[in-house]
Amino acid sequence: MSPTLSTDHHPTLRHVDREAIGIELQAILVVLTDLALMGKHAHWNVQGPTFRSMHLHLDEMIDAWRVAADEVAERAVALGHAPDGRLGTLAAAAGLPQLEAGPQLDRDLVRSLTDILTEAIGDIRGRMEALEDVDPVTADLLHGVVATLEEQAWMVRVQAA
Repeated sequence: MSPTLSTDHHPTLRHVDREAIGIELQAILVVLTDLALMGKHAHWNVQGPTFRSMHLHLDEMIDAWRVAADEVAERAVALGHAPDGRLGTLAAAAGLPQLEAGPQLDRDLVRSLTDILTEAIGDIRGRMEALEDVDPVTADLLHGVVATLEEQAWMVRVQAA
């Protein structure tokens, strides 16, 4: 369980707030890294009539998730929290729905990615809202992350139409 965030408005963040924010950022780093790894799995395994467009779209999303993960990790470091990107740490903390092993039929992948992105957005949005009054700078960073994920979810979702 993460430390409670103080809603007291101070010119600088208290140590307990920085630590609590770092814990939230670590959780978001896990989500974004999980997305990037699942995206590569899908990229390598997608099959079907829309293979090429899906294959290329996945590369674009993966790049965005990696950039966002880097920004989140660097924000944590700026607050004095050491992000942990080790595989064991990430695997133990990952909570998103997972893709099946093996080939991914494009139409099934669209549904799965829509569900996964929806879950990721909900998780990050909840953490962002908890940070709004404590650290507007971090909340602003997360607004951009959520906006990107929501646009990506839309772009994936409409492929099922």
